[in-house]
Amino acid sequence: TMRLGLYPCKMVGDSKSFQAYHDEIIYERHRHRYEFNNEYRNILTDKGMVICGTSPDNRLVEIVELAEHPWFVGCQFHPEFKSRPNRPHPLFRKFVEAALRLRQNK
Repeated sequence: TMRLGLYPCKMVGDSKSFQAYHDEIIYERHRHRYEFNNEYRNILTDKGMVICGTSPDNRLVEIVELAEHPWFVGCQFHPEFKSRPNRPHPLFRKFVEAALRLRQNK
């Protein structure tokens, strides 16, 4: 079963990803057959992973982060599909900002 095309994602909580989008519902393009295994959801969140984006019905995990990391964001969709050199995707823009902040602090 391939997820192909535009799907909604409900942003959860105050996260780095939410700060990138500034929106509660976003739409991103998918092209994959793999999904986050919900059997590991509690195990991973207990160890510090933050699930900050899900499908509207909360069944599919779309975006995860590590709260204690300067910029560890993983997503199920393809942000590169919507990114352009003069208009970078919000996640790419925030990634570069985090890298520049870290560089300045060294």
